Amino acid sequence: MNKEEMAGHSACPCGSRLQLEECCLPRISGQAPAGSAEALMRSRYTAYVLGRADYLAASWHPSTRPPQLSVSGDIEWSGLEVLACQSGSATDSRGRVEFIARYRQQGRSGQVHENSRFVQEQGRWFYLDGDLKTVVSGRNAPCTCGSGKKFKKCCGK
Repeated sequence: MNKEEMAGHSACPCGSRLQLEECCLPRISGQAPAGSAEALMRSRYTAYVLGRADYLAASWHPSTRPPQLSVSGDIEWSGLEVLACQSGSATDSRGRVEFIARYRQQGRSGQVHENSRFVQEQGRWFYLDGDLKTVVSGRNAPCTCGSGKKFKKCCGK
């Protein structure tokens, strides 16, 4: 199923267990704002999965948004795990979300582990920036696919 066909036919990639059109798609299509920093982070992950650079740019705070933003078509996003949320509710002006996003690129597994900062302005949440966590790699390191096995016994075969 291609990215366009995904809408209406599958669970939301963000891991919420809701259908895409009930979860992140209304945010990505501009029909409903994110109600929290975590909801925005989840919809941004889904935008990466769907290749929606327009939404990623629109949801990135203008003070930190890069001038050019593209989404790599050779990355296959394979899962999102939210580790922690600090503040970021509808009544907060700032929030933090720590997450791990797993992917495969050119047959190799990888992950992005980030502690992201969000800001709410005039009732709208924006991604501000984030601190990437160092990922231990190598054949004896835990596999980045999240299986719990060592890399050499899993994706490193």
